[in-house]
Amino acid sequence: METESILRYVLGDTAMQKMAQSHVFLSGVGGLGVEIAKNIILAGVKALTVHDTKQCTKWDLGTNFFIHEDDIISQRNRAEATLHHIAELNPYVHVAASTVPLDESTDLSFLKQYQCVILTEVSLSLQKKINDFCHAQQPPIKFISADVYGICSRLFCDFGDEFEVLDTTGEEPKEIFISNITQSNPGIVTCLENHPHRLETGQFLTFREVNGMSCLNGSTHQITVVSPYSFSIGNTSDMEPYLHGGIAVQVKTPKMFYFERLEKQLTNPTCLVADFIKPEAPLQIHVAMLALNHFEENFGRMPNIGCHQDAEEMLKIAMSISETLENKPQVNGDLVKWLSRTAQGFLAPLAAAVGGVASQEVLKAVTGKFSPLQQWLYIDMLDIVIPLEKMGSEEFLPRGDRYDALRACIGESLCQKLHDLNVFLVGCGAIGCEMLKNFALLGVGTGQDKGLVTITDPDLIEKSNLNRQFLFRPHHIQKPKSYTAAEATLNINPCLKIDSYINKVCPATENTYSDEFYTRQDVIVTALDNVEARRYIDSRCVANLRPLIDSGTMGTKGHTEVVVPHLTESYNSHRDPPEEEIPFCTLKSFPAAIEHTIQWARDKFESLFSHKPSLFNKFWQTYPSAEEVLQRIKSGESLEGCFHVIKTLSRRPRNWTQCVELARVKFEKYFSHKALQLLHSFPLDTRLKDGSLFWQSPKRPPFPVKFDFNDPLHYDFIVSAAKLFSTVYCVPFTEQVINTAVVFLFHYLNLFCTKCMYFIPLNTTHLQVVQTDETARKPDHIPVSSEDERNAIFQLEKSILSNEALQNDLEMKPIAFEKDDDSNGHVDFITAASNLRAKMYNIEPADRFKTKRIAGKIIPAIATATAAVSGLVALELIKVVGGYPADAYKNCFLNLAIPIMVFTETAKVRRTEIRNGISFTIWDRWTIYGKEDFTLLDFINAVREKYGIEPTMVVQGVKMLYVPVMPGHIKRLKLTMQKLVKPSADKKYVDLTVSFAPETDGDEDLPGPPVRYYFVQEDN
Repeated sequence: METESILRYVLGDTAMQKMAQSHVFLSGVGGLGVEIAKNIILAGVKALTVHDTKQCTKWDLGTNFFIHEDDIISQRNRAEATLHHIAELNPYVHVAASTVPLDESTDLSFLKQYQCVILTEVSLSLQKKINDFCHAQQPPIKFISADVYGICSRLFCDFGDEFEVLDTTGEEPKEIFISNITQSNPGIVTCLENHPHRLETGQFLTFREVNGMSCLNGSTHQITVVSPYSFSIGNTSDMEPYLHGGIAVQVKTPKMFYFERLEKQLTNPTCLVADFIKPEAPLQIHVAMLALNHFEENFGRMPNIGCHQDAEEMLKIAMSISETLENKPQVNGDLVKWLSRTAQGFLAPLAAAVGGVASQEVLKAVTGKFSPLQQWLYIDMLDIVIPLEKMGSEEFLPRGDRYDALRACIGESLCQKLHDLNVFLVGCGAIGCEMLKNFALLGVGTGQDKGLVTITDPDLIEKSNLNRQFLFRPHHIQKPKSYTAAEATLNINPCLKIDSYINKVCPATENTYSDEFYTRQDVIVTALDNVEARRYIDSRCVANLRPLIDSGTMGTKGHTEVVVPHLTESYNSHRDPPEEEIPFCTLKSFPAAIEHTIQWARDKFESLFSHKPSLFNKFWQTYPSAEEVLQRIKSGESLEGCFHVIKTLSRRPRNWTQCVELARVKFEKYFSHKALQLLHSFPLDTRLKDGSLFWQSPKRPPFPVKFDFNDPLHYDFIVSAAKLFSTVYCVPFTEQVINTAVVFLFHYLNLFCTKCMYFIPLNTTHLQVVQTDETARKPDHIPVSSEDERNAIFQLEKSILSNEALQNDLEMKPIAFEKDDDSNGHVDFITAASNLRAKMYNIEPADRFKTKRIAGKIIPAIATATAAVSGLVALELIKVVGGYPADAYKNCFLNLAIPIMVFTETAKVRRTEIRNGISFTIWDRWTIYGKEDFTLLDFINAVREKYGIEPTMVVQGVKMLYVPVMPGHIKRLKLTMQKLVKPSADKKYVDLTVSFAPETDGDEDLPGPPVRYYFVQEDN
């Protein structure tokens, strides 16, 4: 299934196969249960049974995105009401509903048909009974229980006494290039300079391609880390001396995890710590939630909403429970009281976050892929309710609408602020869909007079989107994401006001997304997949003093970041390390890994089928006829790109046979002649100045590949290249033509190559010197010799005389690389070309699936992580809307595979000192109001008078308006600002950057904040 392809990159084939054979039972289809169901259905288990005995109520509209008004009117069972919607997410999963009672008297033998059992909204005593049953089975039935009560959540896992995991992290095995191995006990392995190994003590490595100490090749060793660039492997003193080369490859080894039953874990819990600032929090939440369970058992009800008396009673219970636990944790009184007051309520975004984590644990349970949670995860939202302490109890009481569950947690005033919110969501992909669902449940943008959700996404829905972008269905394919997502969101909450756009948010669309547009927004939420777009939107938010909440995922990893004006740093305040580029010489001549050959093949695709055809078309659009070009170059005129264009024209294939010939020529050039030339320039015994061998790790000597028609890889390259050549050169072909060409290939091509493709080595003095410098970049232009120019004249004359330079001959059809259409042959060409180059350099090849991921720069994605991240963003949104103080906000990094979830405080905004007590932050913007005849000198004086410091330099974007040392700039002081800036008619202001003289001569100028200059005084 194409919809599974992105998920395969996360889980792998083995885990996908196990998952597709698994049967899962889920009890409780409330807000948390439906989140878990959604995620595991999208992942693709074989069968899911959803169980629930409750009827749909108004309350459910604000917690369960698959329950609608008519379900309440019909008094439908929650499992039956959601069944169709859940099943619709993935037609390959069999979904059944169960409504029979599940209680203390139930015979649990029916659970034996399932590999995993998930419980939500089940009493603690029944949880213990079911857990005991599951744990006792052989093999054990994997048990997961999860709950969200008000501001607190918990997740518990028990996968049996022993649970084996084959791959604990899901990361690609590391490959380390070796520079030295000592003859000692223990032997110390040193990796190449500037390439840290990033290994951990206890991991296993296997060795290959070691020269000298060759007995290491094929052997496996457990390592001890010595430094970031070295590790020890045991006794090597009796081995042959190390000479050169070698690669150490990480070996994935199975790991056993051990679990205890729920009964035992209740008194001595093993918890994952999510917030290292509050390491005591998990045990405190554990006590608080146990107190809640005991309160319900004792009184036959949950604590009343906002009731202080019930809160005091629950606090007493918590105190006594704490004494029964092994660690006797301290009771957090505020946490217990707020849990009591909000326990009947429900924070849908908290359920989304916990549901994402719980769903990933389900997938671990049925696949054995990734490290399971041991054994508890607790998350609380005390940060949200502490600032609400002074609100009266009536704020939290139900009002008979869909927001009662939310109101019980955050109060009516904060609910109203969410309803009146103007929010701009950028991106309607996986995170965007989840975010819109959260907005609908929170009632964002539903106010009677205020409130609007604006969304934009330029993309159309692809089939591969369906396994994680849950608002989309098969009949939506090739429809705009934003329009479709808006329509689907209205099905969750018809009161939502939503505007949809299909524009990118970038400098080119600033007429649409203007400063006025940003000023109308209360908060901007990004759901993007690239850093450049994030940086741009962040800069627009800073310029317009708007809060921003950013998030992203890659496979099981995710992050959230909150940016609040005047309180926090912005996204641009920190820079992620740049993505490592493969050196030009490595790509061109010295690949050492499959990633290098795939990138080389991707570059060849771009050059042959996109870049060169585009340049060809551009040239002939500039010079309309071949005769005119011939006349010009004969007269000595130099026309840019002329030589390459004429060469392409003279070799233009006219039929399918010639396309095959051209492909065969490329085969010989890329995979034979290239190797022969390199070995001619650098024979195998070549040594460097220090006496060391030139061809040693990571440099691999190439060996020419001899064309073999019977080799499927060779055949695939010829056919895929010929197809693409026929497309760019507009040569028609059919599958029948391709099949009949087999005979042609076999009988003709080898004879053709013997005659036409004899290798003649180039001397090293030739123009194309082999580049060995890793810092060198690809040259922009390769010079053309006078002989090449004479050849061009001859070739063009020949083409004109042969009537092969007519108008149709002067056009090509460039191809844009498209990874998602398997019928276009793009990935086929790159796979064949990459693996042939890998064969030439003795590098392990990659299958088509891996090649597609690397060449297409596919970001692995899974619904579990996107759901968790979007839930965390929506929780921060509540704080932003409430105007909370800086210490309330939390950024998060998570990796559900390990699993870790780390909350950190946001970075406080830095203040930059200029001098004389004058300072600013990124959020400060100085303002100067001018008039029609306002000069640059007037502007400088106005800044000095208003802010107490005189600018020495004024810049507008990249345009230097005033730099005193620049020639003529002193004269600009008399020019009006209108003349200098040249604003468009509708432009009221311009943002300028100013600098100030340093306190000490010789120092750099001091930067200042942006200065917004208004051309005329604004009306108050």
